[in-house]
Amino acid sequence: MKTYMLLVLIWVICITGCTPASQQNDATTVVPAASTPALAAPPCQLTLGMDAWEPYQYVTVGNTPTGLDVELVQAVVATMGCQLNVVQGSWLELLALLKDGQVDFVLGASKTAERESFAYFSEPYRKESFQLYVRSEHANLPYNDLNAFVSAGHKVGVVNEYYYGDEVAALYADETQRDKFVGAIISELNVARLLDEEIDGLLEDRFVGASILRRKGLDKYIQPHSISLGNSDVFVMFSKASVSEQQLQQFNQGLQQLHTNGMYNQLMEKYSN
Repeated sequence: MKTYMLLVLIWVICITGCTPASQQNDATTVVPAASTPALAAPPCQLTLGMDAWEPYQYVTVGNTPTGLDVELVQAVVATMGCQLNVVQGSWLELLALLKDGQVDFVLGASKTAERESFAYFSEPYRKESFQLYVRSEHANLPYNDLNAFVSAGHKVGVVNEYYYGDEVAALYADETQRDKFVGAIISELNVARLLDEEIDGLLEDRFVGASILRRKGLDKYIQPHSISLGNSDVFVMFSKASVSEQQLQQFNQGLQQLHTNGMYNQLMEKYSN
């Protein structure tokens, strides 16, 4: 009997000694720092929301993102030690993703008070000029500005959520003129509407407009009118939901570095020729 009780006691001691530390009330396990394997810090990841807008941003036949704006930002992101991911979509879709922090930044943006509520803006990195494009037979219509064009009853195609400057914003705010502006998700839809005579003109960046007409062989059918909206600054727009002010400063420093080392001028010349 004693032998049996002794065996039971030994069995209980063994079971108690093998209980996991997490189940022991007073047990604390300390792992020496030296024995913990060093974990590599994850690389900086930035997601670009890209709206096809040749020659500034587009995808090649091999599905590679490229263009003036894309090459500029790739060079800047490299100075930050970050990896760049790309998400494609329409401008309207990308703005929604930017607000939610699902994309970190978009290119070719204009600065507005509304956008500053959810976005940071880089230093300006280039200028843009919007041009009015019309059917060839209307290229010489005698209008000096966009106000005169729409006041005569002509309809103008625009891309939803693009900012074309104060002149267009003021005209759109006028309820008597608002119906003269017809929105589209992409510029190519405005081109089709212009050819179908659903609209009388469309607004587009002059380099983008020239690229669309050249690629589609429409130079004989659509031409730029003398009406333009002047030059305005263009910015990289960052999501406040996913990008810190420190990263914004790093981006601006990298942008300045491109100006200093001459890469900025090289890229501008590449796409100007």
